[in-house]
Amino acid sequence: MTHTAQQDTGVDGVAGGVGLTALLVAAARALETHRPDSLAQDAYAEHFVLAAPASAGWPVRPEQVPDADADPLWGRFARYFGLRTRVLDDFVLDTVRTGGARQVVLLGAGLDARAFRLDWPPGCVVFEIDRGGVLDFKHQVLAGVSAAPLTTRVPLPVDLRDDWVGALTDAGFDPEAPTVWLAEGLLFYLPRAAETYLVDTVDRLSAAGSALAYEAKLEKDLMAYRDSPLYTATRRQIGIDLLDLFSREPRPDSAGDLTGRGWTTSVGTPFDFTRRHGRGPLPERNDALAGNRWVFAVKHRR
Repeated sequence: MTHTAQQDTGVDGVAGGVGLTALLVAAARALETHRPDSLAQDAYAEHFVLAAPASAGWPVRPEQVPDADADPLWGRFARYFGLRTRVLDDFVLDTVRTGGARQVVLLGAGLDARAFRLDWPPGCVVFEIDRGGVLDFKHQVLAGVSAAPLTTRVPLPVDLRDDWVGALTDAGFDPEAPTVWLAEGLLFYLPRAAETYLVDTVDRLSAAGSALAYEAKLEKDLMAYRDSPLYTATRRQIGIDLLDLFSREPRPDSAGDLTGRGWTTSVGTPFDFTRRHGRGPLPERNDALAGNRWVFAVKHRR
C-alpha cells in the first residue's frame, strides 16, 4: 500500500504518494472502530491519522461526517475498508489457529496494526515489510500511546523493489515452515512485472500449508468508473487521485498461476462479504468497487 518511487522518512514519508492512502485506510479503520455496528476494531488507527499533518483534519469518528453513510468517501468507501479489514483479520487468524502457520508476512504493511490488536495464538511472528519512513512513523505513534505488540513483531524497513527476501530470511524467516502472506491493497499499484515477481517469490518461499490473501482489480474496470462518486469524492475531499496511482499495465492472472503451482484459490467480491456479514457496501450504479476482487489461496504442495 505504500510502494512509491522515493524513499521517504518520518511523517513526510507517510504523507507522500501512495503513502497518503495508508492514512486513508487508517481513517476508515478509525471510523469503523467507532461505528455502533463495527466490523473491525483498531484503537490505534485514529492516532496515525491525527499525528500526520496531511490527515490531521480528517474525520475519525462517524459523528464527524455530516452526511454519514451518504458521503461516498467517509461513508461507503470507509465502510469498504472496514469490511476488508474484518475479512483479512478473519483470514489471518483462521489460518494460524487451524492451519498451524506461525509466520505472518505483511507485504507493504503500511499502518497495519494487526500485531498490536489481534488475539494471536502462542508462537506467532509477524514480519512487517515496508519503507523505513513508514515504519518509523508507525513506531513513533505507537510508542506515543504506549502500545505493545501482542505477539513477536519484526519490522523490516525495506522497499519491495529491493532485496526484501534477503532482509526477511536474515530476520529469521523460515521458508520450510508454513506462512500466512498478506498483500492488502498492494498489487494494483505495482507494474505487471513487479506483481509477477512478488507472487513468484511468495510461491518459492512458501511451504505446504501456507496461505496468501491479496486484493486485485479487474483490468477492464480500471478506467471505466473514473467519474464515479467514490473516486470523485476522494479527489475532491482529500486530494488523492487513486487512478493516477494504479498501474494501468495489463494485469497477470496471478490466481491462475497459483492454481497451477499447487495452490487452491478462491475469489470473491466485497459484496459477497457484505451479504455474509450483513453490513458493508452493496453494488450501485457507476460503481468503482465493481471490479474489486479478494483472492484467497492455500498451498498444498511444494
